Amino acid sequence: MAQEGTARVDSWLWAVRLFKTRSAATAASRAGHVRINGERVKAAQGVRIGDEVRIRISGFDRIVEVRRLVVKRVGADIAAECLIDKTPPPPPKSELALLPVRDRGAGRPTKRDRREIEKLRGNRDPDEERE
Repeated sequence: MAQEGTARVDSWLWAVRLFKTRSAATAASRAGHVRINGERVKAAQGVRIGDEVRIRISGFDRIVEVRRLVVKRVGADIAAECLIDKTPPPPPKSELALLPVRDRGAGRPTKRDRREIEKLRGNRDPDEERE
């Protein structure tokens, strides 16, 4: 268990089982995917009880509040007691299906594909360029 003050954010994220490895938690911090109270933090930044931690994992934000500080990996039951999960529920699968996704290995989009993508996104009118 940690002392009463603070714990490194990468160590805490790993200890409460939000990341499989501490190096993965460190890499996420370096990439800017970890925020404490709205501020991007480095891996060595201290986390305190009551802080709100946002983690960007696979395109979605996970929001947790720190209830207890730990620096060593703990069991799932104890890890659940160390945080309050405030993450909103994920969007329904029907909304995710509306997003256009290119097939893996399909290669680079052609000019025609790119125009169709821009038309779907509503970025600009493809007819403007042809004048």
